[in-house]
Amino acid sequence: MSLGKTGEDMATLHLKRKGYRIIKRNFRTKLGEIDIVAKDGMTLVFCEVKTRVGRSYGHPIEAVTESKQRRIRKIAEIYLAVLKNPREFDSVRFDVISILSEGTGLKLEHIENAF
Repeated sequence: MSLGKTGEDMATLHLKRKGYRIIKRNFRTKLGEIDIVAKDGMTLVFCEVKTRVGRSYGHPIEAVTESKQRRIRKIAEIYLAVLKNPREFDSVRFDVISILSEGTGLKLEHIENAF
């Protein structure tokens, strides 16, 4: 199993434990993908997951650059355009989940409304 898939599985479990309903994983378009689409109450959440082993490439959150954020917003617009029942949600939010493995420890950080 790839590191990215393992991280997304951990993030999905984390969100479920917090009471989120997972709607879709790996929503793909020609522009790219959104890792997790979930429902938190009446909020539609688009969640980007970044997983790293060590900090040789920086902290996982640093990988969610402004250009990556713009791309995720555009993909979210595509998702919203094909949504069957948009009235099911009263707001939209963009979260980031970072998973960092260092030494023997594993740290998951969930940033709600990250951008």
